[in-house]
Amino acid sequence: MIISATVGALQTGDMIFQLVLFLLMMLVIVGIVLVVVRRNRRMKRVEEKLDKLLEEKEKH
Repeated sequence: MIISATVGALQTGDMIFQLVLFLLMMLVIVGIVLVVVRRNRRMKRVEEKLDKLLEEKEKH
């Protein structure tokens, strides 16, 4: 069995590996952005509820 390798050529396996790593990197970035956006939405809702409770307390 002879194993041949070409120097400087991009093999199919290398391309697939690079694509998988790129997609994994993009998945991590998108995941971080989604976590931040959800946290901001949640904080906004909490602030609105707190404001509403404070307004109700001031009325009484």
